[in-house]
Amino acid sequence: MGKIKCFVLDTNVLLHSAQSIESFQDNDVVIPMTVLEELDKFKKNNDELGRNARMVIRKLDRLRQSESEPGRLQSGIPLSRVSRNATGNLFVLSSSLKPGSPEEAAVDALFSDMPGSVPDNRILRVAYEQHLNRPYVIMISKDINVRLKADALGIKVMDFESNRVSEDRFYTGIGQLKVSPETLNAVFQKREYRSGSLQLPVNAFAVLESSENNQKYAVCRADGQGSFRLLDHTLTDRVWNISPKNREQRMALDLLLDPEIRLVTLVGGAGTGKTLLALAAALQLTLNRELFERVLVSRPVIPLGKDIGFLPGSKDAKLGSWMQPIFDNLQFLLGEQTTQGVPQNGKRQGSSSRLTVETLLNSKKIELEALTYIRGRSIARQFVIVDEAQNLTPHEIKTIVSRCGNDTKMILTGDPGQIDNPYLDSSSNGLSYAVEKLKGQPLYGHVTLSRSERSDLAAIAAKLL
Repeated sequence: MGKIKCFVLDTNVLLHSAQSIESFQDNDVVIPMTVLEELDKFKKNNDELGRNARMVIRKLDRLRQSESEPGRLQSGIPLSRVSRNATGNLFVLSSSLKPGSPEEAAVDALFSDMPGSVPDNRILRVAYEQHLNRPYVIMISKDINVRLKADALGIKVMDFESNRVSEDRFYTGIGQLKVSPETLNAVFQKREYRSGSLQLPVNAFAVLESSENNQKYAVCRADGQGSFRLLDHTLTDRVWNISPKNREQRMALDLLLDPEIRLVTLVGGAGTGKTLLALAAALQLTLNRELFERVLVSRPVIPLGKDIGFLPGSKDAKLGSWMQPIFDNLQFLLGEQTTQGVPQNGKRQGSSSRLTVETLLNSKKIELEALTYIRGRSIARQFVIVDEAQNLTPHEIKTIVSRCGNDTKMILTGDPGQIDNPYLDSSSNGLSYAVEKLKGQPLYGHVTLSRSERSDLAAIAAKLL
């Protein structure tokens, strides 16, 4: 049996995942008393942080009630009560040094530059006292500044790694293979390719490049059993007024237009076309092919920079501000399909594409919804687009995807490099988590878009800034 470690959890770890207590099964877990005070401030929130705070508090209360002897949270409760295979103990502790003792004086001197009025400092003090009394103490925090302070105090510190995806192995959904010109010609003739050397998950894409000329290539989609189907370009050459500008966009459209693929994730930087492609496919399948009853578009309500505060008006009026990027893309898609009107002065004037968008909204063919209202719904026969999904936690992603009813297709788009949620990063966000966990599922497909097509300036900004 290995040496038992003691993990001291910061508040943000519990707010990030209510199941984090169960992630340290063979070791002891310490929750500082200050963490409970901070959870109390979050428990009334009607968001993911509030939900996690309530779940943790209830879990601790159940553990407390399961013991006939009071005060066991201080002396330790077996973690086996929350996870069957756990062998460690859970503690809720405050500062334990005897008042007026030399030990307390030494710790006071060390923390003289860290005011006790700051909750993080009180949490660090508990971690430091455990560090003095136990051989293997590790502080777990998602706050970089707390990790820096802990390290300066000589405490071993780590980020919370559960649900994290290593950035150096992000799944792109694309593989490449050099083949001979003869093999490439055979692929175009037979419209398929079989390989024992290239193994890709189902619905991943293979780019077969000529070994003599890398400008000659074929794009195929994997069936997960060593066989690859050549993409039919006629299906993706023109989709609701737009055409793919690179092979990655063509791959994305191939997944978006396939009614058998029920969940698609599109990851890419600014200007790579994630939202535009998803909306184009949504209009094509909903309005032209009538495979879905309506398009449902949603995005997290998280501002970039300082929040502008309260927005007046109805729910639709409030959503209008957050959904402006969606309106911009819809205007672009519908721009060439607006009718021309002739006013009484005889001058021709194009009718506003925004009016066409409003017509679709009024007809309920396109619905804008805040993610706040999705919990509890069962969404059937709809094409659902969740934009900016990198700002969602893994649990929020699970909640949203599990809303899908019969004949619903869901698209998650986002850029893990642009995260506005202070509790997430490129490795721990729900979009990256979903990509890693779902790869290889027959109903799922993913493409990472790397080339910006918005404009030359946008491409330079995405690459250099």
